[in-house]
Amino acid sequence: MKLIRHGQPGLEKPAVLDAEGRARDVSALVPDFNPETIASPAFAQLLSSKAEDYPLAPQGQRLGAPIAGTRLIVAVGLNYADHAAEASMALPAEPALFMKSVHSICGPNDATLLPPQAEKLDWEAELGIIIGRVTSHVSEAEALSYVLGYCVVNDVSERSYQLERGGTWDKGKSCDTFTPVGPWLVTPDETGDAGTLDIWCKVNGETMQQGSTAKMVFGPAALISYISQFFTLHPGDLITTGTPAGVGFGKKPQRFLRVDDVVTLGIAGLGSQRQVVVEKR
Repeated sequence: MKLIRHGQPGLEKPAVLDAEGRARDVSALVPDFNPETIASPAFAQLLSSKAEDYPLAPQGQRLGAPIAGTRLIVAVGLNYADHAAEASMALPAEPALFMKSVHSICGPNDATLLPPQAEKLDWEAELGIIIGRVTSHVSEAEALSYVLGYCVVNDVSERSYQLERGGTWDKGKSCDTFTPVGPWLVTPDETGDAGTLDIWCKVNGETMQQGSTAKMVFGPAALISYISQFFTLHPGDLITTGTPAGVGFGKKPQRFLRVDDVVTLGIAGLGSQRQVVVEKR
């Protein structure tokens, strides 16, 4: 099933997509898709039903992030060997983790705000994993049973904030609009093997990234299991799994985003995003 939240910021309503890609209103059953409702019997009922069981919703509305109220974003760095090589960084022996502010989450097609004094705005197409139930000290064999669904994420990065201002990476990863999520949350039964999906990114129509999640150093099950050894994951939490080669930081010469640039990205079966860079005022 494909889950969406659509409407103006702060007023989004939950819906699912039918076989023809039309939004179906499920708000009478589930008031929103958030950490509380994910664990409810009504949500389980939704997942066991068919999209066509619900009335048509208004079509063509703005899309928000497919889950509201995410309380934790765990990001994975250097999880593709080709990306580590282009960044001239050693491949980690264990997953390299950092956090992103949940306030950076936005809809998949919302504008990307260029922060004041930003000089090196970059793109990173990534597979996102959204957790469906409390996850603590789980084995790799059982890890995927804790997944609610998968989605496209752009781990937008300001490299001068990230790498030249001291401290951890978080400050270059957490600005407003730096985590576009969606367009959909796709449940595992419809996604198939999330470790074998094509992933791509273009800037102004020019292909920058063309890869596959099959080339991740640590796959989805390994990441969930590993992270759960250090802290508990809860429903609605988001894991961003790293990006393949082709980011602006790794180009020779380096290339970074400017106002009016258009970034498009997507993953096979999970949909695509489009962001226009605008100056933050």
